[in-house]
Amino acid sequence: MKGIVFTEFLDLVEDKFGLEMLDNIINASDLESQGVYTSVGTYKFSEMLQLLQHLSANTGISIDDLLLVYAEHFFGVLEDSYPGLLKTYKDPIEMLSSIENHIHVEVRKIYPDAELPTFEVLEKTDNRLIMIYKSSRAMHHFGLGLMNKTFEHFNSTASIVLEKIKEDGTEVKFIINKN
Repeated sequence: MKGIVFTEFLDLVEDKFGLEMLDNIINASDLESQGVYTSVGTYKFSEMLQLLQHLSANTGISIDDLLLVYAEHFFGVLEDSYPGLLKTYKDPIEMLSSIENHIHVEVRKIYPDAELPTFEVLEKTDNRLIMIYKSSRAMHHFGLGLMNKTFEHFNSTASIVLEKIKEDGTEVKFIINKN
């Protein structure tokens, strides 16, 4: 998992929960990196999972809800860092349907060894999108949060239904209906 995911997560924890909480979750975790990350480094997903588990245990907030909050933060990072990419799109459905064939292509230019989830578009109309998310990491709520922020970015709303295809969350169907 790319370091930017870790560095931004730690920034979020410090901003929302304080430096003491950040210290607590790092110290409670058995991190090969010792909690020291660079945005271009590559780290084990197990480290992110430990940080999330300890933050959840200390705050009483579910990991899924923490991932939603983190996705909102991360979308802001994307807006600030890659405004040209977002300006490529005029509509949230158009943007979300191009994750696999455009956005992930651009991400791989910056991070060639990034392990990204896949998104298979099953159905696309002007107001509806059905996609299958597949990943070895069950971070579908991070994806859901990014989708929510995508609609917000375009001053639009949608109902997004998440259906687990595999119980562990490594394969999920997103059914998106633009309002």
